[in-house]
Amino acid sequence: MAVLILGLVLFLGAHSVRIFANDWRSRQVARLGEKGWKGLYTLVSIAGFALIIWGFGLARQQPVLLYVPPIWLRHLNALFTLIAFILVVAAYVPGNHFKAKLGHPMLAGVKTWAFGHLLATGMLHDVVLFGAFLLWAVVDFISARRRDRAAGVSYQAGTAKGDLIVVVAGVVAWAVFAFWLHGWLIGVKPMG
Repeated sequence: MAVLILGLVLFLGAHSVRIFANDWRSRQVARLGEKGWKGLYTLVSIAGFALIIWGFGLARQQPVLLYVPPIWLRHLNALFTLIAFILVVAAYVPGNHFKAKLGHPMLAGVKTWAFGHLLATGMLHDVVLFGAFLLWAVVDFISARRRDRAAGVSYQAGTAKGDLIVVVAGVVAWAVFAFWLHGWLIGVKPMG
């Protein structure tokens, strides 16, 4: 569990600098340059992500059951995960209503994904992983929206075409992941 927690601290810590130390971040960008800062940020993030994967695998070998969710919550999680995929895609497709309304649909997608997985799983390692991501995404979403308001940021208006691209791409990505990649990468087949 220690490796998983260390990975979460590194990965989510790197992704939390704008939340808790935005002035320090600005000074580091000025000192290292944009590319230098992004390089360091990327290295720390990759190291954290690798430790999360390794630590989660280690923690799964010594499972600690906290609660047994009813089976229907697994089905509800599939819906939450579908919504999460659509929201993550919305972060990258210009001119969609999701981004126009939420401002940060990727963070909304992470919140949705983590919440759904907390409902459907009951092992300690699951709660640590998904709970950490849920807490981070909630705090980061609030922080990002606050920064947007302070800076007067407005988002491009959404279009039906943008929404259609987001929904189709999100559903296809979700289906590929849910039916094939999740079992191959994670070792759990959520769709049978």
